[in-house]
Amino acid sequence: MAQGDLFLRFGVAIGLGFVIGLQREYAKGAEGREVAAGERTFALIGLSGCMGAMAAELLESSLAFIGVLIVLGIFTAIAYSAQAWRGQVGLTTEITILVTAMIGALCYWGYLTLAVAIGITTTVLLSLKLETDRLVRALTREDITAALQFAVISAVILPVLPNESLWGPPFDVINPFKIWLMVVFISGISFLGYVLIKIVGPHQGIGLTGFLGGLVSSTAVTLSFSERSQREAGLAKPFALAVLIAWTMMFPRVLVEVGVLHLPLLGLVWVPIAVSGLLGLAYSTYLFFSQRAAEKGEVEFSNPFDLGAAIKFGLLYGVILLLARTAQLYFGETGVLFSSVLSGLADVDAITLSVAELSRNGGLALDTASRAVVLASMANTAVKGGIVLVSGTTALRKAIWPGLALMLAAGIGIAFLL
Repeated sequence: MAQGDLFLRFGVAIGLGFVIGLQREYAKGAEGREVAAGERTFALIGLSGCMGAMAAELLESSLAFIGVLIVLGIFTAIAYSAQAWRGQVGLTTEITILVTAMIGALCYWGYLTLAVAIGITTTVLLSLKLETDRLVRALTREDITAALQFAVISAVILPVLPNESLWGPPFDVINPFKIWLMVVFISGISFLGYVLIKIVGPHQGIGLTGFLGGLVSSTAVTLSFSERSQREAGLAKPFALAVLIAWTMMFPRVLVEVGVLHLPLLGLVWVPIAVSGLLGLAYSTYLFFSQRAAEKGEVEFSNPFDLGAAIKFGLLYGVILLLARTAQLYFGETGVLFSSVLSGLADVDAITLSVAELSRNGGLALDTASRAVVLASMANTAVKGGIVLVSGTTALRKAIWPGLALMLAAGIGIAFLL
């Protein structure tokens, strides 16, 4: 091994150990507790793992490396016993010591990229203690049940479904595996937003509530703040800000869905969708600076994943997929666009996925698919605008309508001009 390469591997082992130790000493020092190992000790532990791996190679015996781990294990057990005797029970630092030693060994064996990735991931996990503790305290029994159900549909049900079309046109689009895969995909996005809300807490600023709520249900955000505007009329602009941010979050969500299913379609659809989203973001920025508010933005969100809801979405997606395919076969482009508008009134995710799937399979032209996705998104936005019109106060309607008009005009106009 070249001298420079050898020095690099030992240097990375020491550096990663130092970073991990720095986090441990900072975290424990903030709690006023004595630490079993700090930045210098962890740097030496990483060095020990690297030297143990080198000794095992030079002596042609793995016992040298195992011996290093045993000695570290003994010291770690002594440190843990001393802390437990003082009433400080916890294995995080002790386990991290062994992980750091193994990271040092990986450095010597030449897996530098893997060692750096594990080292950084370890440091991040250690640093997320407050956030993960908050998440655990915020979880309910229903959340745990929903997470387990999500795991079941992802890892148990999905692999056993047939991955083929069952009948001829227009039923050729009914593929059980692909339909259920879309259920997992959409449920995962909503579940991520729900977890983020649990981590940051439900009593956050209005703008942040709109942002995270848009990942779960922009309709729920719209309904909640429209109803609150009747009781707190003086907060019309902050409420409009939350609602518009939630609407804006729908656009990147649509782009992600299209990009995952059919990248060439994304090349056409991203311009009108992105422009609509950016205009919504720009108007949200105007609302933010025109009237700031320290008001909290609590919105009650139920867990977005439920086995019954997942089955309903799967059925809805399959029905919309079938309707879009039928409209395309018998009515051409006009039928697809009309069905997209109608479907978008109820659920933009289902029609977006359906159109992208048809386009990917060659059953729908890219330009028609692009217009269909944009029209569905605009129809869904218009429905939420109608909720504000019916449920919100006059002040809320006045604050929202310019942003709504900009998004609808830009999306529809650009989609049919390109």
